Amino acid sequence: MTPGGGRVGSLAASTSGAGASRRVPFADRRDAGHVLGVALQSLDLGRPVVLGLARGGVVVAAEVARLLEAPLDVLLVRKLGYPLQPELALGAIGEGGVRVMNDPLVARLEVPEEAIDEIAARETVELERRLHTYRGGRPALDIGGRVVVLVDDGLATGATARAGVAVVRSLGAVTVVLAVPVASPPALELLSSEVDDIVCPDVSEEFVGISQRYLDFGQVSDDEVRAVLAESHPAGP
Repeated sequence: MTPGGGRVGSLAASTSGAGASRRVPFADRRDAGHVLGVALQSLDLGRPVVLGLARGGVVVAAEVARLLEAPLDVLLVRKLGYPLQPELALGAIGEGGVRVMNDPLVARLEVPEEAIDEIAARETVELERRLHTYRGGRPALDIGGRVVVLVDDGLATGATARAGVAVVRSLGAVTVVLAVPVASPPALELLSSEVDDIVCPDVSEEFVGISQRYLDFGQVSDDEVRAVLAESHPAGP
């Protein structure tokens, strides 16, 4: 796998334990993580680091990390929503001051730069709050020179994951594998040239929304994210 030469693989469709008879929707995020983890076991990843995009991606990533016997950490990014339609992502920001924009969309909607700066400033406050809440004083895992498996619970537009990829590249990841249970074809197309590989068991032209592919897609709380990370990073004696 070469950086930027991404290819899309629906590996879960042909992997033992998640075979062709496997049908979505997934029971919940942990079930989705199990499917992804089994699929990823068929790749030669060496000693990867697993990063879950907060919040929901962390729960999925925990099961992936368990199956890969890999260290787990959270990756923090925040969507920059269009003021008149907050669910529509103009772009996203991430740790380390990374900002990724959907420039064609911004131009089409004629969103002024000062408005984007205001949105980014608000989201930066929330990003910093979550950084302190989830990690406390613990430093982030060093991913320099490592293979990173970046996990989310699904891709709709791909803006958040794109910012996540930019963050891990800036931190020195040598290979980035994007692992998501479900995604829209346009989102995968957007990300395919920016990662080294993509594992996604559920890709459909009939994509409506991420939540439609889960039986249980309840909101993940800060406490749940902290608990998942605490299991991966137990306190020392």
